[in-house]
Parts: sequence; structure tokens; C-alpha cells
Amino acid sequence: MSMAVASLRFLARRQHRLRLAAPLAVPGARAAFLSDVAEDAQLAAPPPPGRKVLESFREEFEIGGRLIAFETGKIARFANGSVVISMDDTHVLSTVAASKSSDPVRDFLPLTVDYQEKQYAQGVIPTTYMRREGAPKERELLCGRIIDRPIRPLFPRGFYHEVQITTNVISSDGKQDPDVMAANASSAALMLSDIPWNGPIGVIRVGRIDGNFVLNPTVDELGLSDLNLIYACSRDKTLMIDVQAREITERDLQAGMKLAHSEAVKYIDPQIRLAKRAGKEKREYKLSMISDGSYEKIRTLSEAPIEEVFTDKTYGKFERGEALEKITQSVKLKLEDECDEESLKFLSKAVDTVRKQVIRKRIIKEGLRLDGRQLDEVRPLYCESSTYPILHGSALFSRGDTQVLCTVTLGAPGDAQRLDSIVGPPSKRFMLHYSFPPFSINEVAKRGGLNRREVGHGTLAEKALLAVLPPEGDFPYTVRINSEVMASDGSTSMASVCGGSMALMDAGIPVREHVAGVSVGLVSEVDPMTGDISTYRILTDILGLEDHLGDMDFKIAGTRKGITAIQLDIKPAGIPLDIVCESLEPARKARNQILDRMDQEISSARAINDGSAPRLATLSFSSDSLRKLLFHRKKIEQETGARVSVSDGTVTIVAKTQAVMDKALEKVEFLVGREIEVGKTYKGIVSSIKEYGAFVDFNGGQQGLLHISELSHEPVSKVSDIVTVGQVLSLTCIGQDVRGNIKLSLKATLPHPPKKKSASEDTTPSPSQNVIGWAAVDNMPSKDPGVEPPNSKDEDVTIEDTPSFSTPSVIIRSAVDCDAQDDANGPAKKRSKVASSKVAKSSPRVYKQAKEQQEVRTVAAKKASSTSSVKKNKKVKADDSGSNGLDNIPELDISNTLKSSVLKNFRSGSMKLGDVVTAKVYQIRAYGLVLELSDGVRGMHKFVESSRKNFEIGEELLVKCASFNAKGVPVFSLLD
Repeated sequence: MSMAVASLRFLARRQHRLRLAAPLAVPGARAAFLSDVAEDAQLAAPPPPGRKVLESFREEFEIGGRLIAFETGKIARFANGSVVISMDDTHVLSTVAASKSSDPVRDFLPLTVDYQEKQYAQGVIPTTYMRREGAPKERELLCGRIIDRPIRPLFPRGFYHEVQITTNVISSDGKQDPDVMAANASSAALMLSDIPWNGPIGVIRVGRIDGNFVLNPTVDELGLSDLNLIYACSRDKTLMIDVQAREITERDLQAGMKLAHSEAVKYIDPQIRLAKRAGKEKREYKLSMISDGSYEKIRTLSEAPIEEVFTDKTYGKFERGEALEKITQSVKLKLEDECDEESLKFLSKAVDTVRKQVIRKRIIKEGLRLDGRQLDEVRPLYCESSTYPILHGSALFSRGDTQVLCTVTLGAPGDAQRLDSIVGPPSKRFMLHYSFPPFSINEVAKRGGLNRREVGHGTLAEKALLAVLPPEGDFPYTVRINSEVMASDGSTSMASVCGGSMALMDAGIPVREHVAGVSVGLVSEVDPMTGDISTYRILTDILGLEDHLGDMDFKIAGTRKGITAIQLDIKPAGIPLDIVCESLEPARKARNQILDRMDQEISSARAINDGSAPRLATLSFSSDSLRKLLFHRKKIEQETGARVSVSDGTVTIVAKTQAVMDKALEKVEFLVGREIEVGKTYKGIVSSIKEYGAFVDFNGGQQGLLHISELSHEPVSKVSDIVTVGQVLSLTCIGQDVRGNIKLSLKATLPHPPKKKSASEDTTPSPSQNVIGWAAVDNMPSKDPGVEPPNSKDEDVTIEDTPSFSTPSVIIRSAVDCDAQDDANGPAKKRSKVASSKVAKSSPRVYKQAKEQQEVRTVAAKKASSTSSVKKNKKVKADDSGSNGLDNIPELDISNTLKSSVLKNFRSGSMKLGDVVTAKVYQIRAYGLVLELSDGVRGMHKFVESSRKNFEIGEELLVKCASFNAKGVPVFSLLD
């Protein structure tokens, strides 16, 4: 139906366009035309929307050579107050909102500050499973505290409406830290809102590079700075200080704070101008204030008993608290009897105010503190290190009733904490985690997630200790300190600094010196006419109640050389900077007293290998080896108990004990391999056994040959008598041939046996009998791998010649190797000339049968030193160093029968070491002879010093089988 209507309308419009071209000649045509125009007007497209203009206001100013701007009216227009602050390409949005009414029973300001750093600000998608930002991170909580601490004191007294400040980092160039910008934007948003607030404030960061102060330094500049000062102030008073430094002196810190104050006030005037242009009128809010009559009634009932409690020095923290609670309950009963509902509603707040006035009056006018101490006196100290020796490091620190247990755990570089901040480093290797359990104040409460107070106190102590840690290159461990508050009565964060410093030394971490911290308080009286402080007292090492009822909690930590961390929190609407600077000197004196006591307990770091401290090894590998290690890492960790981490091409192994470390290193070397060094010992597994030795897998998949001559100092007749397949051995690399084949030795790792003289050793053999005796064997390797050799109890033995050992009379070489060596030694013509000059001058001496039978069974006990060969491409190749120029010799066919033999009992395939046979000279070489037996089988003989070297082709010789080479070719010695 709709399609039909559309078609009709199309035709009507088409006819209308046609009629426009024709004259109006038909009667009634004009009326038809007008009706068509009306219909087209109804079907025309809607008019375009109007252009909305967002009226925005902007204030620009310059501080430290950087252009800064406040802007409002463009974003978040419905918020009570909304400001975007920009510096370079970093933009931060801060909004503020407040509830319309307050809880009538509430007696505190419910201020909430939410600081958020979303990954879109730096063009990154979160790596979480849901690809969304999760719970607030530590950095976000810390930045929220930086905003909260200077803003909170400026809300009017009695304003208890719920206020929420939300700060979002819109964009970040990675150069500027947005925390200080967020605090200034929050101040400007409060100025634009209708919320009563006694602002504005200015917040600035100051660094120091090469002795020169830098205003609003970038993140890169902070890495070079020895000072990171965040300073917040009103026009004439200090509101908040946060410092991380590398032992800056009190004098230099004062200079930095004075410069920061003069520059921070430059943020104030632009906010005032922006509020005049775009701000709202402050609304009238109902303040939760107790009437003067109700307060006087409660003060009259409670002041005298409270003074009595505070003047009694015997009261401890909990005894004093119980006594004060009884006073509150007694006042409550009297008010209930009088049915005074208004006074009952503000009873708790009123009693707290009376306590505050009583304590402050005693301190200012009489100089008396709750526990009877002098104003600059530190509470009694207790220090203990190695509280629990099984831990890597531990210490117990007590100051008065405040007690903290600090433990240190060392880990690999891979254990460093990953940071997802949009600025700053991606990880940190030093962490201090502060925990404040409910039992420390004798309360019952649930343990939740990250606590803003715990994160703040832990970060303060972490900053204080970070200045004395050794550089990462000198100490690559990841360090974690756990600070567990066992009892709290004031300044647990500074106790964590002291306990953490002792625990670091107990763990063997080479810190330069101790760090101690102390909290300084302030009690003041304000002139009601001017609002300025008229009288004040500075308190050293404040109690928990003095912190609660005082004006300032000034935490200062450092060494004897200078300050490493500061955190200043105040309760009134600002404190003059002169009083803050004056507080540094009593803090320094108290800090040195605490350092003296800590040095008495432990004054230097213990040895890292003492006690239960873990062992750490750092290794470097090639890219191929790193891939192998990553593949085998879990296996190594499971089998050894060590932890293996890989970072930037460096491998770090952390083990609890030295035994675990040795096991892990062996496993890494076996699975991954290291650079082969001659003379170094390696762990290997026997992979296969041959007649002449065993092949061993070691050093990450490499293979070497353990020759039979390197199995033991004593003669070995059978390889399987010493080693078996799968056996783990400690072997020494004794050499490497020109092909890179590795030779291993087992006897090099064994002690030498004592020499024993026997009757046979007293008989000196003649030069002609200078041969090496070997155990007789029946099994000889065949050229064809499919042919199985005959069974025998003995096996073949091969020996090779290396320059580092004495040369034996018989060197096992194949004919192919001999020809290759001949070609290397000289031209063929020269060799033939030498061979033709060989003329036999004597014939071999014939031995009697009995002597031959006896010599066959003789086995010499003389030791022969040799090196092992290496299996390459799964074939055994002989070393080139001893081929001595012999030509190719056909492989020995074990199935052929020896047709000519001196021995009458000689049978085909049963040639053994020591058998005597007759052979003909087949070829004469520069370094030996090729001999042919009667059945056509050929062998070799090598010339040795002081032996006969003049022979003729076809000459018959009486020879003895001295050995076999790797391919089964017999090697003979002359019997003449």
C-alpha cells in the first residue's frame, strides 16, 4: 500500500514538473497547480538544525616558562562546577557536585575525590580481559589524596553536605604529570560552583637539577632531579607539602618551599577572574552548628572530669580512652534526664571539642603533654633486627606504644611491580606495603581492598627509603617491604620508615645508611579579630590523640645528611610558612636521636649470603639460547625450585639456597648451553655406547665423544662396564679438533691412582716391541650398519693422537684419512720418490710358535693418553692430526676368512688384538705401510722413531694386530 502511494506521488510530481513548462490554458488548471504546490510543501525535507554556540570562558597565564590555561563552559555544562586545565598537550577535566541537604546527625565533611587515568588519554586500549579500566590503582588513589589534602581544610566549619570531585585526564602527552594540574583544576571548579569554599588555592611542583630549582618540571626532568616538591597554599598560608628527595638539607628545602609559595600564588588570580566571569552565586546552606547554649551545658558537665583524666600520667592510651568514654556516657544520661534532644544530637562533637580545648590550653599555657614528656622529647625506643631469621630480613621497631613489624622479601627483576600509569616508569623494583589491621587499635572491622590511608602511608615510607637503596646495576634484586602495624598510638608511617631501614640492612641490602622518621605537631591559638596565629607550640613525636586534637601532622624522614621524604597535613585553613620551616629543626634533632638508637642495633648491612637470603645469578645468552630458555623455563622452575626471569636479553635466576642455585645453573647449562671452554666441567647424559666409547649429550643439546681411553685411569676392556645409557656424568672438555668436534674426558674429573710397581714393569721392552697393549676383543664394527658383529665379552678400542699428549706407537686412522693427510703434506710425486727409495735391508725375524701363542695372550698395563672424538652428523670421523699420509685402504670384511696366519687355530672373523699373522707390503707411504693379508684383507702400519723404515713392495712381514680403527681396519705392529 505504501509503495502504491509513493508511486502516485512520484507521478504527480512528474506531471507537476511537466505542467510548469506548459502555459495555463485549460480552465481550472491554476487551482490544480496550487493544490500540487501545497502537497509538495508537506513532503519537503525538514529545515536544518540551528547552530548551537557553546559560550566558553578561558584564562591563560604563564608559570616557569609554560603556558597554562583554565577553560569552562565547553564540557560538562550540567556539573555544579567544571574546568579544563591545559599545559602543553595535557588536558585535565575536573568537576564538582554537592548534595542539596546534609544528614543532621553527621559531624564530618563527606568529601570524595575520584581521580581517573583512562588509557584512551595516551592512545592505548587497556590490556584487561574486558578491555576496561578496573578498580582505582595506587597512583590514582595517591593523586586523589594530593587533591583532597589542601582542599578539605577550606570548607566552612559546620558544612557537612556530601561533596564529590571527579577528575579525568582527557589527554596526556607523557611530559607533564597530571596530578598537580588536577589539583588546580579542582580548585577552579569549586570557585565556579555555588558550594561555600574559602578558596582558591595554588599547587605547584618544584624540582632541582644540578643545584638549580625548576618549576613544573617534566617527567624526564624529574628523573634527573634530586627534589620532587609538591606545594599547595593559599595567598598567605601553607596548606599541604609532599616531598621526595635525595637527602636534601633543611636549608635547601626552605629555599625551595619559599620559591614554590611565590610561584604557586600565580594560580590564584586567574581562578578569581574566571569565577567573576562564569561563576555562580554561593548558595545558602544550612550549617550543622551546635547552639552556644547546648555547648556551654555540655562543657560545664564534662570539662572538669576531662581535665582530671588528662592530668593523670598513669593513664595509657586505652585506659585514657575508656575514662573519656565514661565521661561522655555520664553526660548523656544527664541530658536524657533533662530531655535535651538538641544537646544529645551534638553530644559527641561537643565533647570532642571540650577535649581539644583542654589539651590545647595545657600545652600552650603550661607546656604539659598528655604523657608528661617535654615538648621536644621522643618517646622510649625499642629496636630489634633479625626478629625472624628464616625471613630474608626482619625488624621490630617500637616508639612508645606504637609498634611496627617490618619484613623484607627479595625477588628477581621479573618480580617488579608493573605500573599502568600514563606517565612515569612502567615498573618499580622497590615496594613498601603498609598494613593497618583493626587489632592494632583494638577494634573489629572488615578487611577490604586498597585503602586510601594505607596506600598513602606506605608510599610515604617507600619514598623515604628509596633514596638510600643501591643502584639497580649494583643490586638487581626486586625488594618488597611489608610493614605490619602491631600497635598504633601515633606516627605509624614514620615507625615503618625506621623498621624498614633496619630490615633492609638485616636482609643484606647494601644501603648506605639508616633512614629514620618522626612526626612533628602544632598547637596554636588564633586571634579572633585578625584570624592570625597569636601563640603556638611545636610538639615532637606526637601521640595519636595529639595528632587528632592538634593543628598539624608534619611527617619528616631522612638520614643524618638530609631529608628524603615529607608529608604535611593540616586541619586549620592554612599555617604560615615560617612556622613550617621552624618545625624542621626539632625534627632533625629527634631524627638523629632515633638514628643513634638504630645504629646500636644494626649499623651496616649483613652479608647477602648469610642466613636465608636468596641467591641471585645474572646470565647473558644469545637470541637462540634465550628461545630455548623460554621454552624450558617452567621445567627448570618445577625441577629446581628456583625462579627464572628474562628481561632485555638478560636471564636472572633467584634461588632460596646455594644448593638450589647450583642445581638451577646445571639445569640451565644442560638444557640451554653455554660457551664451550676447554678445561671446564659439564654435566652430560650418555646417549649411546659404541665399542670405542660413548656419545654424551650436554650443554643444551650439544654432543661430545667420551673415548674409552678417557673413561678411567686404569685400562678399560668394555665401555659398558663403566657407563650406561642414560647415566648422568660430570665430564671435562679436553679439546676440540679442527672440525669443532668436542672431546670429553671422565678420568680428568677423577683422582689419579697411586703408582704400583710390578715385575713386568721392571722389564724394559726393546725398541722393536714398543707397542701399546689392549684388551682382546671379538666385536669389530662393520662397514654395513645392517651387519651385526659377533658377540664377545670385549669391545674395540680406538686411540687418537693430540699434541698435548704422548704419541702412542699405533695411531688408529682410516685409509681415507691417511690419503687426505698425504695430500696435505706434499705433492704425490714427492711421496712416490720417497717410497721408491725405500729398499729393504733386512727381513723380519721369525718367532717360534710358543712365543707367538704367549704374546697373543699378553696384555700390557701401560696407560695411553688420548683425546675423544666427536660424533658429527651421526657419523664418527677420525681426527686429521694423526693420519700421517696413508692411502685409502678397503674396509675390513669381517666375514672373510684369514687364509694365512701363523696361528694354527686362527678362524675367519676371529682376529683379536695380539694375533700374529704374515702380511705383504702392498704400498709404501711417507709415514707407514699398507699391508695385505693372504686373503686380500688390508691393514696398516705406522712408522715410529727408532723402528725399521726401509721396505720393499711384496715383502712378507710377521706382524701383530695392535688395534682396530673406527671402521674395523686392523693396525699392525712389526715383530722383528
